[in-house]
Amino acid sequence: MKEQIYLGVDLGAESGRVMAGAWDGRKLRIEELHRFSNGPVNLGESLRWDVLRLWTEIQNGLALAAQRFGDSIVSVGVDTWGVDFALLTRNGEMLGQAWHYRDARTSGIFREAFARVPRREIFARTGLQFMEINTLYQLLVLQRDQPDLLAAADCLLMMPDFFHWCLCGARVAEFTNASTTQCLDPVTRDWSGELLERFGLPRGIFPKTVQPGANLGWVRDSVCRKTGLGRVQVIAPPTHDTASAVAGTPTSNTGRTDWAYLSSGTWSLMGVESQNALLSDRVLELNLTNEGGIDGTYRVLKNITGLWLVQRCKQAFAARGGTSDYAELTLLAEKAPKGRSRIEVEDARFANPSDMPAAIQQFCRETKQPVPESEGDLVRCALESLAARYGVVFQGLEEVTGNRIEVIHLVGGGSRNHLLNQLTADACQRPVIAGPVETTALGNLLMQIRAHGELKSLAEMRAIVRASSELRRFEPQGF
Repeated sequence: MKEQIYLGVDLGAESGRVMAGAWDGRKLRIEELHRFSNGPVNLGESLRWDVLRLWTEIQNGLALAAQRFGDSIVSVGVDTWGVDFALLTRNGEMLGQAWHYRDARTSGIFREAFARVPRREIFARTGLQFMEINTLYQLLVLQRDQPDLLAAADCLLMMPDFFHWCLCGARVAEFTNASTTQCLDPVTRDWSGELLERFGLPRGIFPKTVQPGANLGWVRDSVCRKTGLGRVQVIAPPTHDTASAVAGTPTSNTGRTDWAYLSSGTWSLMGVESQNALLSDRVLELNLTNEGGIDGTYRVLKNITGLWLVQRCKQAFAARGGTSDYAELTLLAEKAPKGRSRIEVEDARFANPSDMPAAIQQFCRETKQPVPESEGDLVRCALESLAARYGVVFQGLEEVTGNRIEVIHLVGGGSRNHLLNQLTADACQRPVIAGPVETTALGNLLMQIRAHGELKSLAEMRAIVRASSELRRFEPQGF
């Protein structure tokens, strides 16, 4: 068959990319066309996303794709992180600047929220892990502090849905990202109208939900003129980046419960694939979450602070004239002494400190552990602490599912870090299969290919990933 080109826009907390997937009917070859930086913007005393710059960069990437591939381009789809959103008026004006989930305005909101609706009832109606960054709590802060802005809103669009609106005008909520809001009912798989009513939040701003693979329409004429694209469809992939990553995981055990995934990037997301949401008291106690997947599945998982720890260490080292390369920092960590100090990676002090190395050192002082001083010591402490947390979460997943997990698929950018891969195998005492790095882009692109009838099932999608990727296996040792 003639090679077809699918475009995947993948926005992460640190960078964004426009990726091309070349499909020949048997294998998928991916190519990065355009990469650009991302991150919080300080505005007054707040942290925001610069969504207009991101949209400009997306268009720049689409223009490169049009120049390169012309009329071979079939469709485009966007995936991003979860929880954050943009508000639109009825006439399509954006209200305010989109907030960044690390902004401190939601700090302490649980007390106010649980006084209105008990924690257990919120979990029963949403099945979601409790994090103050969740969309629900961002909306409650908006309701409290900027009620006029909320009253003026006609539509709430999660970040990928916003960029799909930019592309084609669709006002919809793709299921996998909607499931990160703590506003979606895991049983009905639609917005929890009763919960929203209890909180006095306007149900009308939440758009119709659609499933991964939905055809959202044609790219706007104005975007075609700007970028040079021809008549190209907009297809909703699994728009939460972790949902795309799980869809692109190279397991051969689709439909079975004896494997786990660990999507490793700025955040670490560790979980299992389930046919139904798990809503037991023990799941609530462990603060696990039920997020949407494709084909009606749920991702029962834990959101864990991830390589954010190393990213912020690197940033601090570079500011002092030190090491600013991830590979070099990993080599330094490999040479550092083992098992000297560990931190609680989900301690609030590590959420957004001005100086990550100093925050790690202070934690170690307070807990009377050896204080890591060198760059290698600090990164080793962060990686060993992450792996230790993975081990605890892994045990909880086996407990709530009642299954022995035989293998962990570690995917995403973190799969490049061989030290962390080995530490994960050691902490969980299970083999780790690392790769592919581009699993999120693969899941995004393969869902588009499937939406055009080229693939029939999730198992077929994952078989293509295995055929198109190089994987590495890590056997457990001592930890």
